[in-house]
Formats: sequence, structure tokens, C-alpha cells
Amino acid sequence: MKEILTVLSNVAVLTFVVSSMLAMGTSLTVPQITSTLKNGKLIAWALIANFVLVPLAALLVTAIIPLQESQKIALIILGCAAGAPFLPKLAQFAKGNVPFAVGLMVLLMVVTIIYMPVVMPLLLSGVSVNPLSIASSLIITMLLPLGVGLFIKARYAEPAAHLNHTMGQISNVALMLVLVTTVLANFQDLIGVIGTGGILAGLLFLIASLAIGFLVGRFAGGPDVMGVMGLGTGQRNISAAMLVATSNFSDPNVLVMIMVVSTLGLFVLFPVAGELGKRAKRATGDAQMTAPDATPESTATV
Repeated sequence: MKEILTVLSNVAVLTFVVSSMLAMGTSLTVPQITSTLKNGKLIAWALIANFVLVPLAALLVTAIIPLQESQKIALIILGCAAGAPFLPKLAQFAKGNVPFAVGLMVLLMVVTIIYMPVVMPLLLSGVSVNPLSIASSLIITMLLPLGVGLFIKARYAEPAAHLNHTMGQISNVALMLVLVTTVLANFQDLIGVIGTGGILAGLLFLIASLAIGFLVGRFAGGPDVMGVMGLGTGQRNISAAMLVATSNFSDPNVLVMIMVVSTLGLFVLFPVAGELGKRAKRATGDAQMTAPDATPESTATV
């Protein structure tokens, strides 16, 4: 039964990633995405947060909480893997800056491909990371659908609008399937980790990563990108982490811990995104209520 649920979960994740990337591509333009990455200070701090501070947070959590060796390894791998495909959807739920979320996701994903083969052997002895294996998976499932969507949007506006609507609906259904099948497939693993310190360590790591992103976003970019930065830093690149785990470690508990933290992340980050979205909606409503009403003359002029 677990094998069937795992297959369904993998299919749901793949469907979600491809459909959401197509939806993002057909709703945005290349200038919209790249313009959000011209803030050098913001981008520098985003890289520092994801590739210096979050890995340090993972090391700190493994140092202060007694964990099995496999669990320590899993957290360190997750700390080094950034650029998750869920970020644009999280940004939508948070009513945040979606073009910035897409640009940040692509940037972090590309840097992860370069970063992990260099840093992972320094943090974990005996580990070798093949950048091509990580790159091929991420390019096929994420960058290619995004590029196709951007091309359709640029050349065929009306079909792009229809495709965007369809892919948006598919991604929403796939996301629900991801949540359900992931929990059911990993339920025994979640139960098995109880009492080992793994769940506490995973939650602390997620909270620390979120906090790092929020603080960096507030300092370097302001309220407009703070939420997206927090969510982007809190959500790690599970695909890259799984590739490193399966190709370097025979202990299945490394992969189990990665899946446990991944499952915890879904139930931490989406509620956080939802709360951010509610606050943004309230703020918009308050702004509209306090804004002066348009005069008949001004309305006629428009």
C-alpha cells in the first residue's frame, strides 16, 4: 500500500510542478521576472540567507538536539538545497510578489546546482554530488515548462490565458493530492521518527529557516518581498536533497528524514502563507476604505 501511495505522491508532485510552472509562465513575462532581480543588495542577501545562514542553522540544530547520524545528514543536505518549486504557489497564497518568487526560485535553483557539488563534500565526508544529475531533473521539470509558458505568453496571448486557467486548476488539484498522498505514504515514517528528536529538529530547522528569510527580506527588500523571502528560504529543494541522499547513502533513514521534514514543511509553510495572505487582504481592504472616494468629475475624466 505504501508503494502505491508513494507512486501516487510522486506523480502528484510531478503534475503539480509542471502545471504550476506552466501557469506561472503563461501569466508573467521575462521582464517582469528579471526586473525583480535587479536589486543587488536583495539578491546578495537572498544568497547569503539560503547558502550560508540556513546551512549554519542546520548545523546548529544537529549540534543542540541529539539525533541519529542519518537524521543529522538529512538536515545538512536540506540546509544546502534551495530553490523549491512550491515557492510561486506559496507566494500566490500569501498574496505576495509572484514575479519575484519565480525569479528567486530560478536563481536559487541554478545556484544550488553549482553550490551542492562544492560544499556537500566539505560538510559530509565521502559525499560526491553530480551536478548534471541535479541539473537535468530540475531543468526538465521546472525550467522547461516555465520557458514554454513564457514563450506562449509572449507569442500567443489569448491561448496563454486559457492555458493559464487550465494549468492553475490542475496545479490546485495536484497540490491537494500531494498533501494527502504525502501524509499517507509517510505516516509510518512520521510515527517512527517520534521520540527520536527528528520531528523537533525538523520543526526547529523549518522555523529557523523561515525566520532567517523574513529578517533578511525585511532588512534588504522591505515588506513587499519579506513574506516571499521567508517562504522561499523556509521551503527547501526536496528534489535536489533526495538525489543527493539516494546517490550517496545506503542508509534509508537519510531519505526518510528528508521526507519527514518535507511533510512537516507542507503543514508549516502553507498555513504561514495563508496567514500572510489574510493580512495582505485586510491591509488592502483597510487602504481602500481610507482612500478618498473618486469625484464624479474625476471618474468622468478617466
